Amino acid sequence: MSCVHYRFQSRLTYDSLQFEGLNISAGELKRQIMRSKRLKFCQLKISNAQTDEEYTDDALIPKNTSVIIRRIPAAGLKSSNRRFVGHQAGRWREPSPRADPSLLSLEQLLKTENLAEAKASEEDKLKAVMYQSSLCYYSSR
Repeated sequence: MSCVHYRFQSRLTYDSLQFEGLNISAGELKRQIMRSKRLKFCQLKISNAQTDEEYTDDALIPKNTSVIIRRIPAAGLKSSNRRFVGHQAGRWREPSPRADPSLLSLEQLLKTENLAEAKASEEDKLKAVMYQSSLCYYSSR
């Protein structure tokens, strides 16, 4: 039995994949790695660990070669990370209309010393904390 030693770029240890013959195609190696590691919806790039030569799918990899695998997101698929869907990075969302008129406004909250016990929404409390934490850097405020 022949084998190829492979490791993912983020890992330190090598795993081995056994096959019949003197060499294995890079495409077949990718399929076997994806099956053994149960990977879905990604592409793999294979390069030689010693020479950094990148293999195409039809390239033959000789037995006893060490390769490095890089995972690349599959093109054309939507992100499965639903936390950031519909949110623009780096921008505050507009404050939602207040359901309870007894809550403190953001302006009143900015001047409050004890934010933990203040009656306000959690979002407004966080904005006030961020504002108050930067006051020491701006002497004009």
